[in-house]
Amino acid sequence: METLEGSELCFPQLLNTSCRKPVRPHFETMLIYILLSSISLLTVVLNLLVIISISHFKQLHTPTNLLLLSLAVSDFFVGLLMFFQVVLTDGCWFLGDLMCVLYYILDFIVTSASVGTMVLISVDRFVAICDPLHYPSKITVKGITICLCLCWVYSVLYTSFTMKDNLTQPGMYNSCFGECVVVISYALGIADLFLTFIGPVTVIVVLYMRVFVVAVSQARAMRSHIAAVRLQKSVKVTSRKSEMKAARTLGVVIVVFLICLCPLYCVFLTGQDTLLNASSAAFVLCLFYFNSCLNPLIYAFFYPWFRKSIKLIVTLQILQPNSCETNIL
Repeated sequence: METLEGSELCFPQLLNTSCRKPVRPHFETMLIYILLSSISLLTVVLNLLVIISISHFKQLHTPTNLLLLSLAVSDFFVGLLMFFQVVLTDGCWFLGDLMCVLYYILDFIVTSASVGTMVLISVDRFVAICDPLHYPSKITVKGITICLCLCWVYSVLYTSFTMKDNLTQPGMYNSCFGECVVVISYALGIADLFLTFIGPVTVIVVLYMRVFVVAVSQARAMRSHIAAVRLQKSVKVTSRKSEMKAARTLGVVIVVFLICLCPLYCVFLTGQDTLLNASSAAFVLCLFYFNSCLNPLIYAFFYPWFRKSIKLIVTLQILQPNSCETNIL
């Protein structure tokens, strides 16, 4: 009987203080393990391909692609974080209290950076569609690089401030050994809700609604005047179509991102306690993580340059001299 009870504990040697494993069929546990492992590996590999593609080929060093690079970096770390969810498949945390806190800190940093990058993508498409004449002067590689650096630095500092109590005393809120729990104060929880969800989502929706309205009006104008466009102006028309296609593609990325992110923050909106248990929050976290796997698939579907770069990477042609100068567009 003691052996049976011990087998249900995360740490059988600690009969009085160990957490209990959730009762779950072995088949279900293995299915979750295989599913999470597969998504995690696919997320890491696909986003690594995006990072290598944009970093290696000089022709892809554009402001918009730098934003995609930042998003791919955050998605890459999301894929790595999913391995921790694999560890939590049986409901027990075996990596220690400090690693538990660091896991949540990295998760919050990645989430904040992703949201910030999405806001920058919306601003980029807003300027490209609504103010195309000034786009090259307003949106530059240097400017986007500075904005992305500030976004990541802000995410690190903001998360460190939010989680300072948990980092000072790791495991102070655990009720038993084998649990991974962090606590955010009510005031910080409300502030986080507005700073990393309500505020950014409002900006994204407003900007993209404006982009949609302008794009529709421009498409109508192009159709009505396309017959009168001269060869000299055809380049401009092609350029405008390219910008609108990019806006449409990135719009899909943003919509998918919001769909996967909203359940994570709906927990706070429903008035629930800001106590986060790693095992109980697995579903909403995995939904957010799955978005990171979808982004590269969206690029592969909409962007020919990504498909071409994957071929060059897989065949190791990028190892050839001057491969960074390859015409990828």
